Amino acid sequence: MKLATYKDGSRDGQLVVVSRDLSTAHYATGIAHRMQQVLDDWGFISPQLQDLYDALNQGKARHAFPFDPKQCMAPLPRAYQWADGSAYINHVELVRQARNAEVPATFYTDPLMYQGGSDDFIGPMDPVVVPNEAMGIDFEAEIAVVTGDVAMGSTPEQALDAIRLVMLVNDVSLRNLIPAELAKGFGFFQSKPATAFSPVAVTLDELGDAWQQGRLHLPLQSTWNGRKVGNCDAGPEMTFHFGQLVAHICKTRNVRAGSIVGSGTVSNKGVEVKGKMQWPKGYSCIAEKRCIETIQDGQPSTEFMKFGDSIKIEMKTADGQSLFGAIDQEITAPV
Repeated sequence: MKLATYKDGSRDGQLVVVSRDLSTAHYATGIAHRMQQVLDDWGFISPQLQDLYDALNQGKARHAFPFDPKQCMAPLPRAYQWADGSAYINHVELVRQARNAEVPATFYTDPLMYQGGSDDFIGPMDPVVVPNEAMGIDFEAEIAVVTGDVAMGSTPEQALDAIRLVMLVNDVSLRNLIPAELAKGFGFFQSKPATAFSPVAVTLDELGDAWQQGRLHLPLQSTWNGRKVGNCDAGPEMTFHFGQLVAHICKTRNVRAGSIVGSGTVSNKGVEVKGKMQWPKGYSCIAEKRCIETIQDGQPSTEFMKFGDSIKIEMKTADGQSLFGAIDQEITAPV
């Protein structure tokens, strides 16, 4: 099934069930008001939502209305935890190569991860408000999962069983703030402003054969100012699958229902054509493009985003249907 959260003036919004083709929706008021309620009592509430979802897809839901992604908050408007990994080692390799640094051997066996702010997510069509263009504004197209409870010490296989929902991410980064923050030795903070998520979150059964062993095998499209710059395959080159990422978090603590875990920037390796490396599938963040330019030309030439720029992130099924709806945002200055 597909779930979304509509704006209603509150911090947590109103839960809605959305049809498979994203054309209609229905308030879930009689079952649950908020997404977190569903995650806290998944075994009891989700079958009731599934019944409503089936009725909606069959055209039998009595109070259905047209689905409008502009009315959406993030599916989970605030969460107990937002932990973002860097599961595509190609992205790490490019970043390291651009600054002539080796990739530590442990990076291939132990996931990189940071803990981001989870108290203030933004909706899929809300503006991305940044204090200053000079901060180096970048998008990052990613995939994320939402978990149920996961016990401390769970294996990757056990962690996979606790995944409830999947959604898309725009993990906004302020690149020019990152070096000074990392130099402090405590990781990202001000360089990672509010994160945006897709209009709907979907259950694993909606993904069909595209979901294999904790990876989502579909292309993730990134369109910057109306030009498609990325169509990266999210599946085969994901070094650590979502079960491994969740298990990494719960090595020393419990993970509670409503935790969101991100994949990191979806990234594909380049291919050699006539002795020169090319990246036919593009990129899922500007920083990666700049790394490629630095490796090839000695310096980056692509600038970061400006006020008024737009970014659209979307994933489509093999038959061309939007799976999660699109993140479609504009970069703006504070009012």
